[in-house]
Amino acid sequence: MLLIGEKLNGFIPSVGKAILARDETLLRDLAVRQEEAGADYLDVCAGGDSEAEAESLLWLARLAEDATSLPLCVDSPNPSVLAYVLPQLKREGIVNSVSMESGKIETLFPLIAETGWKVVALLCSNAGVPQSAKGRLDLFEQIFNAAKQYGIAESRLLIDPVVHTLSTDEDALKTFAACAREIRARSASIHVVSGLSNISFGLPARPLVNHAFLVLAMQAGMNAAIMDVLDREMVGLVHATNALLGEDEYCMDYITAFRENRIGPSKHGD
Repeated sequence: MLLIGEKLNGFIPSVGKAILARDETLLRDLAVRQEEAGADYLDVCAGGDSEAEAESLLWLARLAEDATSLPLCVDSPNPSVLAYVLPQLKREGIVNSVSMESGKIETLFPLIAETGWKVVALLCSNAGVPQSAKGRLDLFEQIFNAAKQYGIAESRLLIDPVVHTLSTDEDALKTFAACAREIRARSASIHVVSGLSNISFGLPARPLVNHAFLVLAMQAGMNAAIMDVLDREMVGLVHATNALLGEDEYCMDYITAFRENRIGPSKHGD
């Protein structure tokens, strides 16, 4: 299970202010704490003013690279911004993201084809996100075939079936799970990924929904998540679910995470 820390995101108000103010202290602290919590990658997203996004994202990414040893998940909806930032970074990580929207694959797949960069691919197009699992899987086939044409290995793909918000779509999990199961059945080396907080938007007590979604999505085959790795209960659920699914021999990853104080009750007992 790949854990992608979500905290360096300019759409979080406090982080957005810190990026605008070039507050290195706050942002470095967030980066380091996520590495210590066990993140495999750090998602970096500048957000904010689109005209300044490229420079802000590059500044944030370089800061995160300097503060930690982790590779980054470089996050922008604008493929031109990603094309500007990626070549200037020290470590190859994850590009977030492409889709079947016009210009995204055409811009980014040639850029990363001969590299080790992984890529998040959203199952949407110019028409939006299909309501049905079949519609999303049709887009998966198109992305999968495009990756083949550019020589991008299956193991470098992180497919995001795009979960709708539960408050507007009661079948949100069912559709996501159907996509995840089918994608993993077609390729054991592809990762299925999701941002965990999307499903609970607009609901009270959102962590309850996020935690339940994590467990059920992992059971369906999700094996990567953009999530709050500082949430010790959430990280604990990742390790516990992995063990229960038979993906953790003798529960050694679970035991190690506990011994390293990354899961279980917090230091303050809450």
